[in-house]
Amino acid sequence: MTDKKAQRYERIYAQLQELLAKVSDPISHMATIAALLHHKMPGFFWTGFYRHIDGQLLVGPYQGPLACQSLKKDTGVCWAGVNQRQTMVVPNVHEFPGHIACDSRSNSEIVVPCKNPTGEVWAVLDIDSTELNHFDQTDATELEKIVALIGQGATP
Repeated sequence: MTDKKAQRYERIYAQLQELLAKVSDPISHMATIAALLHHKMPGFFWTGFYRHIDGQLLVGPYQGPLACQSLKKDTGVCWAGVNQRQTMVVPNVHEFPGHIACDSRSNSEIVVPCKNPTGEVWAVLDIDSTELNHFDQTDATELEKIVALIGQGATP
């Protein structure tokens, strides 16, 4: 199953390279990435971005049910991704200390930091699934490659 998933990500990556080359705006890139992933990857219940602005995590482009507009500072998986500056794969969000439940149907989550050239996190890609243990190392590796496409040629 992982090989099939990796192949799907490869096709999505190639499609995104072509689509994102048309504009350099990071917000446009985020919207395109969220839409494509949400509709092409099975099990993605909520797919979107939170932008790190003035010490807050504010919702950005997303697909799925209504989102939390702002996430409580230093709480939950998204803030863990920002603070640790690394991808967070959470098999069961109900066991994650301080998890923020924007939608009670979410059961697993992956958060991938978007970093500027100096390594500062300016946003995170946040994806939830209603399935437990939905995300793995393949998701982490491939989504890190995808977020690296954001804003190429632009300054976020």
